[in-house]
Amino acid sequence: MANKVKTIGVLTSGGDAPGMNAAIRAVVRAAINRGIKVKGIMRGYAGLLQEEIVDMQSSSVSDIIHRGGTILYTARCMEFTTEEGQKKGAEICKKHGIDGMVVIGGDGSFRGAGKLSALGINTIGVPGTIDLDIACTEYTIGFDTAVNTAMEAIDKVRDTSTSHERCSIIEVMGRRAGYIALWCGFANGAEDILLPERYDGDEQVLINRIIENRKIGKKHHIIINAEGIGHSTSMARRIEAATGIETRATILGHMQRGGTPTCKDRVYASIMGAKAVELLAEGKSDRVVAYKNGEYTDFDIQEALAMKKDIPEDQFAISKLLTR
Repeated sequence: MANKVKTIGVLTSGGDAPGMNAAIRAVVRAAINRGIKVKGIMRGYAGLLQEEIVDMQSSSVSDIIHRGGTILYTARCMEFTTEEGQKKGAEICKKHGIDGMVVIGGDGSFRGAGKLSALGINTIGVPGTIDLDIACTEYTIGFDTAVNTAMEAIDKVRDTSTSHERCSIIEVMGRRAGYIALWCGFANGAEDILLPERYDGDEQVLINRIIENRKIGKKHHIIINAEGIGHSTSMARRIEAATGIETRATILGHMQRGGTPTCKDRVYASIMGAKAVELLAEGKSDRVVAYKNGEYTDFDIQEALAMKKDIPEDQFAISKLLTR
């Protein structure tokens, strides 16, 4: 029979994502409901190594579910990528009586979680990233809010682009993944969608389409460009020089990380946080909570990290069809 977890630590690591606070709230309250103590670890693995650890009660997470960002703050930590840093982190957990850990973050955070698990700290990962780039799950905390934020911003850019009869290149986040770009391409009715998983770098195709669309009376041309491709400003200069049509680049940037989380991000994050506590209470470790085929489930962390994720071919084909 697995040893009963008595104290759970919770941290957020890597890029922040709307809905992380909902997940923190769920971890704290689900654990307390089971008679398990909770300690909040500030600033991710960096805060763990600095022993920035605070006791959390149910009241600690009151009135946070609607707030963007993370009340525990987050940071990158190169020291924790080393064996020495990982051993130090595990020893600090043991020093503070933490025998279970919930790590809310992306794939880099999960690699750290796997190392803690191997060093004797029962650890569960919860996918928190706006990039939707974790292969084992169809949902990651923050994506829904980020893509809605981007969609609303692109609608506004379209208005001014039409007024000035411009071409607009709008760069959205997503790191090396094109999911925000793909969804915004659909939702905003873009004329072109550039995805790192599919784009071949042939700008002449874009130039030809812009010229053809202008000939048939199109007053604007919206290009959604994924962060993984980037270089939107220089691309805009080249397109304007080739077409003679005023072309502007808009980089939405970190506004996509902030803001009030959507209902979906609040609800899904809450369920995932509670599921993480449930797994720890069952004595499980080295797992990632996931949403797959309409159900909440979990995967081995190493198995999850080894999975590859790609843009669904049917969705890409439909996006090409609708931008014609």
